Amino acid sequence: MLLLALSTNAHAFIDPACLDDNGDAPEMRLEEEGQANFLQNYPALSTSFSAIHAPIPHDPGTGSIGVEVFGIPPLACDQRLVLGGTKTEDTNKTPAAPRFRLGFSMPEVGPAVIYGTLGYVPPMTVAGTRNVILSGEIGVGIPLESGLQLGARYHHTLQKTVGEIATPFIEGDPPYDDFYSAATLGLDLMAGYELEKVTPYVAVGVMDASTFFVVADDAYLANNTAPYVGMTGSVGAQALLKDKIELAGEFYTALPSFSAEQRALGSGHVYTGRVRVGLRFGEPDA
Repeated sequence: MLLLALSTNAHAFIDPACLDDNGDAPEMRLEEEGQANFLQNYPALSTSFSAIHAPIPHDPGTGSIGVEVFGIPPLACDQRLVLGGTKTEDTNKTPAAPRFRLGFSMPEVGPAVIYGTLGYVPPMTVAGTRNVILSGEIGVGIPLESGLQLGARYHHTLQKTVGEIATPFIEGDPPYDDFYSAATLGLDLMAGYELEKVTPYVAVGVMDASTFFVVADDAYLANNTAPYVGMTGSVGAQALLKDKIELAGEFYTALPSFSAEQRALGSGHVYTGRVRVGLRFGEPDA
């Protein structure tokens, strides 16, 4: 979906939209190594599997099937420049992407509600790249008599992308299919408050991301020297309409590293919005 390549070709191409009236490009936001790391970490953070649900997503014995739409904020020109500012990458393929979701809460065992969710983006070509993303979560929620809900969840995502991720060095050159893969995993703590039909919630967690990127032009293997490890957060709400239709939305962030050195090395961050609609099925436990 978005990424960067490294090479020594001197005749690189800069997006005309990134040039000023004098034909000059802006300075890169980070040093070369940091820019490369950031552009590898960014798509992994953008496709990570956040909750988009309350600490208890469904009543015990019920589930939902639906779709989420996760935002992929565009990157500025100074974030897309590489090779000392002589080349831009076409990272802004799409502003958002859909992911199918299937979730189910196990029959009640004691005070806790145990649930799981699968997410899937099937192999489909978008803006010249073919992407497949498989996600999953397992979690537990505990309802309190006050209406407060507490919970925790583990999530994992695997992503593979094939296509022209790194742009040609010379405008008009034939494209090559590059290969990018990423994995994210994390643990969240959650809290929510159940109102009549709406449950607002917050989630705070930690997440790890790893990436692998091969540039097909010259079979270059891009090394990520600062894989992302950092805190994540969500603020959102889930609603149930007519006892069948689930609606949820959240603001999601993977925060920049606390370490100034890691920030300079491009460990990455993202701020985005996500929404979900689902159809509930099953009969709740009596």
